[in-house]
Amino acid sequence: MTHAFDRADKSAVAGKWGWFVALGVLLIMCGGLAFGNLLMATVASVYYVGIIMLVGGLFNLAHAFQVKGWDSVLYWGLSGACYTIAGLFAFINPVLASSFLTFIMAIALIVAGCFRIWVGLKLRPLQGWGWVALGGLVTLVAGLIIAAGWPVNSLWILGLFLAVDLVMQGLSLIAFGVLAKG
Repeated sequence: MTHAFDRADKSAVAGKWGWFVALGVLLIMCGGLAFGNLLMATVASVYYVGIIMLVGGLFNLAHAFQVKGWDSVLYWGLSGACYTIAGLFAFINPVLASSFLTFIMAIALIVAGCFRIWVGLKLRPLQGWGWVALGGLVTLVAGLIIAAGWPVNSLWILGLFLAVDLVMQGLSLIAFGVLAKG
């Protein structure tokens, strides 16, 4: 059985361990800034989603002029217009957009949590099924807590998720870099 990394790859990664640690420290610092101002981190998250939607919408609109046939032009044009409008909306009113995104996130967590609990229970004869169900329960509870605090928590919840993600990525890169050095 072959592994994805051979000795040369491992030594190349080990030689750059400091870059992983430095990036990890930088991400932790960014996460600290995000924790320091969750509202601004939320707005930054909304702007990020807005940029993606705006670019995607513009590409869809450009594509609409490349397709043949009225049905295709109509589909791509409407799709592109919706994405473009949603992207612009994120920039025009990021607080309201964060409220909408927070609501969608709560629903997604509730549905994903229920599904994971169901999968865990279906795995019941196997060892470790409880961990799958417990993970689903945590996801479900997180979704319910977010939904219960909505719309007030929409001012900070996306920023909190961004901050936690930045810190966790930073910690994982530091751990990887230190262990790769070995």
